[in-house]
Amino acid sequence: MSSSVDLTRRRIVLAGAAFAGLAGLAASVPRAQAQQLISFDKSDVPDLPEFRKLIAANRILAFENVVDAFGHVSVRDPRNPANFVMSRSRSPALVEPADLMVFDLKGNPLDLRGRTVYGERMIHAAIYAARPEVNSVVHSHTYSVLPFTITNVPLRPVVHAASVIGAEIPVWDIRTDFGDTDMLVRSIEQGASLARKLANNTCVLMRGHGVAVVGAGIERAVLTAIYLKINADVILQARALGESKALSDAEIQLATSAQFSDLALPRAWEYFCSRAGVEF
Repeated sequence: MSSSVDLTRRRIVLAGAAFAGLAGLAASVPRAQAQQLISFDKSDVPDLPEFRKLIAANRILAFENVVDAFGHVSVRDPRNPANFVMSRSRSPALVEPADLMVFDLKGNPLDLRGRTVYGERMIHAAIYAARPEVNSVVHSHTYSVLPFTITNVPLRPVVHAASVIGAEIPVWDIRTDFGDTDMLVRSIEQGASLARKLANNTCVLMRGHGVAVVGAGIERAVLTAIYLKINADVILQARALGESKALSDAEIQLATSAQFSDLALPRAWEYFCSRAGVEF
């Protein structure tokens, strides 16, 4: 009887040790991947903080389900504000430093070398051209945001963390200026039309398509894109209970200042980097 109990105990211990080993291995994978991904040895761009953040931004947006196989994020080139940097055409979860390319504000790659580029890079080019204060742009097809692009229900901040999305989020319809298309922003003229609709706002919805989000820096643009999704999720959940109450203009201003303060912004960025298993 005792030998049977001892055997069972040994099996439990061995199984626990094996599980702990697998768990430890799984936990180490994201960090190991991040260290490999942040190597700029084969990249066209130098190892600068903004480009490291751009790699992190791609991984974070993918991990938080803001983007999937499609969508992209960019940063204005700190070396030359007339250029911006984004990945070659690749799913954000897989972007590495070697994928980064430099573009001008017409969306032209400065060194193509046979690489495939994002078809909708014109979203980024046109916004950077129209908004000198913008240093990062996110374009996504976030699922929970899409209902607000095809209905008359306005998307307004209802929770304090989402104050950063702004009081007004216009909806752009590509059909208005360009008739029937494949819904993608493929030309600089289409991008300029979108940028005009964005105006001085932080987000612009794209009818039946997605959203473009801007920020003064990568951290702000990424956090805004994340909390835009969270805010949309909350509104959709709240509809089962009744009508949502939006934040007031004053609440939006005060809460945004708090969210983007030196106390909160680095803390949030560190958190989302950790969740996605990236370093910068």
